[in-house]
Amino acid sequence: MISPINIPANVAELYEQAFPPEERRNLTAQQLLLNNGALRLALLENEGIYAGFVFYWELTDFVFIEHFAISPALRGSGIGSSVMRLIEQEHPRMVLEVEPPHTEDAIRRIRFYEGLGFKAYPFPYLQPPYQVGGAPLSMLLMQKGMPPEEHTFTKINSEIYLEVYGCQ
Repeated sequence: MISPINIPANVAELYEQAFPPEERRNLTAQQLLLNNGALRLALLENEGIYAGFVFYWELTDFVFIEHFAISPALRGSGIGSSVMRLIEQEHPRMVLEVEPPHTEDAIRRIRFYEGLGFKAYPFPYLQPPYQVGGAPLSMLLMQKGMPPEEHTFTKINSEIYLEVYGCQ
């Protein structure tokens, strides 16, 4: 079993900076998931300097990348692409959520993932709320290495809902 690590302060700070409250868990809940081994944390470094993080889940036959952030000072330097290629070497089947292309940031993010070979499923996807009483968010589910058919999307969606969000 992998020994869980405590969420370092620099990860906590970037996590809260990079993701709005409705798109993340509170840090206590995040730490509990790390402690029980369900959630994994990869710390990213560039030449010995903290560069960002990836929170991910190893699910039945794919990895779900829940949160991925690069330090603002290092964005655009190629680190994000390099990290995704490294993850792909070990986990060629990957899934992640992105906001619909309604803002420049969302469009930039989608293009980043498309440049790495990800494709968006053309089916409606709602991210369950992280906060009790919160509303689901309309998102896109993107995949690499997974079949594009709707039945695969439905299976992925069900597993993410159950394992990541704890709902049906």
